[in-house]
Amino acid sequence: MAVEVDANTLEGMVTAVPTGKIDIDTLGRLAEAGLVDTVLCVFPDMQGRFLGKRVVPRFFLEEVLGSSGLHACEYLLTVDMDMQVIPGYKFASWQTGYGDFSLVPDLATLRICPWIDKTAIVICDLEDEETGELIAVAPRSILKRQLERARAAGYTVNMASELEFYLFNDSYRTIADADYRTLRPSSTYIIDYHMLQTTRDEHVIRKIRNDMLAAGIPIEFSKGEAGHGQHEINITYADALEAADNHSVFKHGCREIADAAGMAITFMAKWSMQQAGSSCHIHSSLWNAENTDSLMWDERQPYNMSKTFQHYLAGQLATARELCWMFAPLVNSYKRYQPASWAPTACVWSGDNRTVGYRTVGHGRGFRVENRTPGADANVYLAFAATIAAGLYGIEHRLELPERFEGNAYAAEDVTRLPYSLHEAILEFEKSEVAREMFGEDVFQHLLHCAKQEQSALDNNVVTDWEVQRYFEQA
Repeated sequence: MAVEVDANTLEGMVTAVPTGKIDIDTLGRLAEAGLVDTVLCVFPDMQGRFLGKRVVPRFFLEEVLGSSGLHACEYLLTVDMDMQVIPGYKFASWQTGYGDFSLVPDLATLRICPWIDKTAIVICDLEDEETGELIAVAPRSILKRQLERARAAGYTVNMASELEFYLFNDSYRTIADADYRTLRPSSTYIIDYHMLQTTRDEHVIRKIRNDMLAAGIPIEFSKGEAGHGQHEINITYADALEAADNHSVFKHGCREIADAAGMAITFMAKWSMQQAGSSCHIHSSLWNAENTDSLMWDERQPYNMSKTFQHYLAGQLATARELCWMFAPLVNSYKRYQPASWAPTACVWSGDNRTVGYRTVGHGRGFRVENRTPGADANVYLAFAATIAAGLYGIEHRLELPERFEGNAYAAEDVTRLPYSLHEAILEFEKSEVAREMFGEDVFQHLLHCAKQEQSALDNNVVTDWEVQRYFEQA
């Protein structure tokens, strides 16, 4: 699809790169003016990372959006974090020949990428080359399927994610060359709400805020968090798919901005047992089909929770253990669930109580549930999909909401606890009839295999520093 702009029209019309989202006509004009020379065509993989291709604007407009399209190998949805091909997936394998799927740009996500010179970025859906159907096991497709179910029931789902991360004084390469043994957080003390240390980090954090705003991501604020060099930056809520896309562009951009500054950011759930974990609290609420009115607030009901809200939250509580892997997908994820750590361990709900897994926050149109279980390492598309699936399950089965918890949930007895390890989470997920019902058997099996390969990467394959220190002399 060529965009032709004559020289007289072009002259004086494009003098600076706009901010935020753009349409293809604007992209064409920017390319003709030499202000954009690269389009990042990306998609989230099973780990939530962006993979894709760098495409020149002419080819993007004429071929990618035309009859040729853009293609990538199916194996990209069957690899682990080290990009190792994992056998045993039904979707793609050596037996199937590892063919291609199509990368289809969602033009609603096309935007300027301010932290990379002369660059735009667009998120793609993955489609079958022959049928044009969405690849069902792709994370963005999994989320879109749950949103279709919500729309069919008359709901719009609005969501937001609160990402925490640690900032380090050395570059990724320097840290890797030192075998990750000399990690230096940007501060030597806890900086929760501190202004002095956050000023010292402002050369990176300010650029993240401003570049994200320039990319059309509605940043609200940043603050120091409860660790050495730990920060949080909040993004305004949106419909679930847009919120997931914003989250992913933000997370990807944070790493690239830090890297360009000679520093590093980690979204590990728990990079050190001596430091607070990094969370990804998920806020969600149901609205009407037109997205004009919230369906959560009802002053006639206990705690102002509408019946819809009660069932929605009841579903999340009922499935908290069996769907935990979708919020905590890595071996490291479970190191975050420690008593008195600000990370939850109990599958209970309350109001303004930070010891529980789920709390109700806000008022009126802003009334919502905050799921405090996910870590910053979660794949947001899968975490959002699990949230919606669990909530719809509660509504469809009219589950009764348990009594609101009062007190310290860390010290409580006779409450359901989150899985203690990835092993336990996989066992819970594997026997989940809810996951099978909500995601479909093929998608469920793909997710289960993804979970198992992450655990097997550690089991009987790795000798840890802890083992050497503990056993070297005394075993």
